[in-house]
Amino acid sequence: MTTHHQHEIIIVGGGGAGLMAALYASRGADTAVISKLYPSRSHTGAAQGGIGAALGNLEDDRAEWHAFDTIKGSDYLGDQDAIEFMCNQAVPIVYELENMGLPFSRTKQGRIAQRPFGGHTNNETKKPVTRAAYAADRTGHMILQTLYQQCIRNKVHFYDEYQVLDVVIENGRAAGVVAWELATGELHTFHAKAVIFATGGYGRVWEVTSNAYAYTGDGLAIVSRRGIPLQDMEFFQFHPTGIRKLGILITEGVRGEGGVLINNDGERFMERYAKTVKDLASRDVVSRAIYLELQGGRGINGENYVLLDVRPETVNKFAELDGRTFPDGRPFRVDREMILKKLPDIIDFCRTYLGIDPLESPMPVQPTAHYAMGGIPTNINAEVVIDENNHVLPGLYAAGETACVSVHGANRLGTNSLLDIVVFGKQAGKHAADFAQHNDFPTFPADAADAARAEVNRLLGNKPVEPAADIAKEMKAIMSKDVGVFRTEEGMSEALKAVRALKERYRKNVGVADQSDVFNTDLINTWELGCLLDAAEVTAASALARRESRGAHSREDYPKRDDENWLKHTLAWRKDGDIKLGYKEVNVSKYEPKERVY
Repeated sequence: MTTHHQHEIIIVGGGGAGLMAALYASRGADTAVISKLYPSRSHTGAAQGGIGAALGNLEDDRAEWHAFDTIKGSDYLGDQDAIEFMCNQAVPIVYELENMGLPFSRTKQGRIAQRPFGGHTNNETKKPVTRAAYAADRTGHMILQTLYQQCIRNKVHFYDEYQVLDVVIENGRAAGVVAWELATGELHTFHAKAVIFATGGYGRVWEVTSNAYAYTGDGLAIVSRRGIPLQDMEFFQFHPTGIRKLGILITEGVRGEGGVLINNDGERFMERYAKTVKDLASRDVVSRAIYLELQGGRGINGENYVLLDVRPETVNKFAELDGRTFPDGRPFRVDREMILKKLPDIIDFCRTYLGIDPLESPMPVQPTAHYAMGGIPTNINAEVVIDENNHVLPGLYAAGETACVSVHGANRLGTNSLLDIVVFGKQAGKHAADFAQHNDFPTFPADAADAARAEVNRLLGNKPVEPAADIAKEMKAIMSKDVGVFRTEEGMSEALKAVRALKERYRKNVGVADQSDVFNTDLINTWELGCLLDAAEVTAASALARRESRGAHSREDYPKRDDENWLKHTLAWRKDGDIKLGYKEVNVSKYEPKERVY
């Protein structure tokens, strides 16, 4: 049985990008959000440290400095027109969120509070600048709640706990989606004038990740199976400070508030890798520095982690050595109360999961798979583009981590993820609504659900020869070992071969033991594994082809950046069981590539 629905705009994903898109789309069109989770549980709620905007509330700052830092942070692979647009939109959109009711932390004067973050600098003095607007250390949670409330107020339709399995493309235009209702096991078709994908990333490909269990690359897999390319998938960011073994994120805001990284020798080692900004270098630089410390035998007690120390006595000691001051010129000093007020969730996480009080003891941290810079290629209007010449597929949009606009290039600057979701979520919603107002509903094929039904029946009908969890475990081990922070030709070749063997085993040997209709999470988890394997394959194939080091893609056999041959975006199509690669130009409008110095 299949139930049919019709809305002018369908948004797949209920996180920050999806809700921002829904809010703006609903102002001009009948809008529905389909989410496999309740929106308030979306992964946006895990974002901690802040949203980047040159408000200048504590010291001089400018949008053009923010743009340059983003371009530099991207290792010059970001499209500069899109970056300038995002950074110019940052200030008004933060005030817009404030006007919606978002409870930002405040200065004594009542302005939105801001803190330093890695890679954000005063481009004249080269010193860190306070650019991250924050709500304690739960900024993403506040954005998510605020947007959800506004969508409810705007009467957006919500289909919660529906897993989208396919996108319907008819006569070269998006026409809707097909979804599985978890509560009933029933297939639903959704007819739309426009479809927006906002399904997040795919960090569950790796063993240690900050990503939620639901971050399985669904949107990427769905569109790529329909012939749409994926862009820059070789670039996946490892955040330098995840809780050891668990991967739970320790926000960059800890280092913004003065926290420092310490090795087994008791040394603040970032002075060796980034002489000017030290612990506030960009994430790819800090992650590689930690790995080099571990390779050099300077991990704590010889193990694969270092310490992040935010104890007031440590912070004050190094602040004095650095000559660090508050924006008003006072010497930088903190106490327990200040740290607890600014980082309450981080302190609670460590007390709960580690039995450690960060006010008394340093936190054990290691790099954790965190953010996909690549994804579904789009333009500034969030329209999905399908080739090297940026031709648009009418009626299809993408925003947030699942999209690649590309404002992050080879490495995302901290705080720009929350900025990305609200700026380009808004763009997606506005332009989809405009498209819906000027176009009729497209033809919707009678057999739209057939492919999704066939895949569900295949998984339910397969005899479970080996557990899906075993294949997932092998995939994560392979990708962590060979397609992680450091990469080589040999390792990535082996990883690609191994992932393809896992895909074949998944197709032949994996079935679903649970045959029930109601909340069959076994079925959904197994289907999600197929998406993760697709993402792993295209990541390994794209990375193997890029023979240089740039941003988060760091090759030991090609250690230098090669602008002459590789200043270009990767496009990867899934064709005839293989990955076909192509390339397109990076938009370099103002800043010519130069060496990154921190």
